[in-house]
Amino acid sequence: MTHLANDPADFAAEALEGFAALHPDLVQAVPGGVIRATPPRAGHVALVLGGGSGHHPAFAGWVGPGMGHGAVCGNIFSSPSESQVLSVARAAEAGGGVLFVPINYAGDILHFGAAREALEGDEVPARLVAVTDDIASGGPAERHQRRGIAGSFLVVKVLAAAADSGMALDPLADLAVRVNDATRSLGVAFSGCTLPGADQALFSVPSGQMAVGLGIHGEPGLSHQELGTAQDVADLLVDGLTADRPISTGGAVAVLVNGLGATTPDELYLVAARVQSRLVAAGARVVAPVVGSLVTSMDMAGVSVSLLDLDEETESYWLAPAHTSSFWRAETGSSTPPVSASTSTDVDPRAASAGTDRGMRPDVTAPADPRSVAAAGWAHEALGRAVSAVEAQEAELGALDAVAGDGDHGAGMVRGARAAHQAMGAGVADGAGLGTALHRAGTAWSDVAGGTSGALWGAGLRASGDSLGDDAEPTAGQVLDAVQAFLDAVQSRGGAQLGDKTMVDALVPFVEHLRHELDRGSSLREAWSAAADAATRAAQATADHAARTGRSRTHGDASIGTPDPGAVSLALIVGSAN
Repeated sequence: MTHLANDPADFAAEALEGFAALHPDLVQAVPGGVIRATPPRAGHVALVLGGGSGHHPAFAGWVGPGMGHGAVCGNIFSSPSESQVLSVARAAEAGGGVLFVPINYAGDILHFGAAREALEGDEVPARLVAVTDDIASGGPAERHQRRGIAGSFLVVKVLAAAADSGMALDPLADLAVRVNDATRSLGVAFSGCTLPGADQALFSVPSGQMAVGLGIHGEPGLSHQELGTAQDVADLLVDGLTADRPISTGGAVAVLVNGLGATTPDELYLVAARVQSRLVAAGARVVAPVVGSLVTSMDMAGVSVSLLDLDEETESYWLAPAHTSSFWRAETGSSTPPVSASTSTDVDPRAASAGTDRGMRPDVTAPADPRSVAAAGWAHEALGRAVSAVEAQEAELGALDAVAGDGDHGAGMVRGARAAHQAMGAGVADGAGLGTALHRAGTAWSDVAGGTSGALWGAGLRASGDSLGDDAEPTAGQVLDAVQAFLDAVQSRGGAQLGDKTMVDALVPFVEHLRHELDRGSSLREAWSAAADAATRAAQATADHAARTGRSRTHGDASIGTPDPGAVSLALIVGSAN
């Protein structure tokens, strides 16, 4: 378990605060994460990485000369919000644009993608290339749907050196695609991990066995096998990696043997020695291998192996000097930590403002029709009932999510709903109309909750607010249009369709039944109640389906028999709001 914490809800923020305070020579804290303490050269691309916390030293520990220019740090195992990503990107940007390199989890892609669009809307060039290295989460034909895990370290090291060399944004993004395609990882776990404040692990591994193909957010492995010796584990990992892509005879390969949090260095070296001998025997030239715990999963015991096939160009970047709190590589022949070659102070990104997200309503409250203000008050009361309902089911929602995910859905929904309720209340107190109040609620939900659900609920509520506006008390037809706008935004942002085992499976029936009941003459309250009942039935029916998209997709049939937590929480909220 995680033994040391203050308030578990503040664990990630306090850990990041302590990290930044103790490494002022390398990083500076900014809202949402950290940036390099030494600014990059003017006109250079800023490499911005990040994701959920709980993986230290990833991702803040990878910021420094020769590595990342900025890292965005979400809550434990939860993607950072769009506003956090924008804050770090704007602070790190030095005139050459931004390359985002998140790991491939649904929430990270949603929030980093939205931030990229916002930057480009502000005429800051930005590109996004996700790391998709986990071979357990998809075959070669599904390469770009795979999860991102420890291979992200190899990708970041190469791209950061290229960025510091002055490579422009588009060539750097092309290189990112090529390096990601050349990277693959596979891991095993010997125990689950425990979230701060929790009294049990997210999953368990039977004694004498190992879980093969785990993720780094507390997802269980895809299969169990007998543990065996260190050499047996190394052979299993190498066999899996070479089956995915054979080793080229005489080819250069970068190697990371990574601990997941509770695996000792000596154990890692036992595995690393066997991995090296196997690769050399296969004809590979192993270049500057790295052994250590660089992408962890809280207190999980386990190990992963990542390989990156190198060419002449990427080998030079792999060997380039770097200096972070967790990793340093000296100049060739040097025995001291390197000093950044990028010490120009032409541009100081620390003076950059985090700004506001494009398209989001400003804090200034525009005059609204009194009837819309009254409707906003009603909506605030309804959201308060929804908050209470989600709080009461937080543990159950987390348990549903732990079956094929990371178990944080309940906590994330509570964080988001509370923040949305507070923001809406502040808007009502300022005299905001219904559209503005909903828009503010959506922005707060996305910012505080993070993760996939945070992005989707934030986008949906903002779309509903934009649909309704502040000019009048909404009619039943306008409420229906707003709910349809919510659905359209969720599907546009997340890409899920009916039957994929997501919140969409409850949301579509809700919209359809609401429309049907209103068409047949029911009052809005009666129609909403009937639609909420339909959403509840549909959410429970997702237990019969295998996940086809989102994080649970990786575990496929493992989720059969358990309803989708996103669908359940949506049904819970619409049912309590009436």
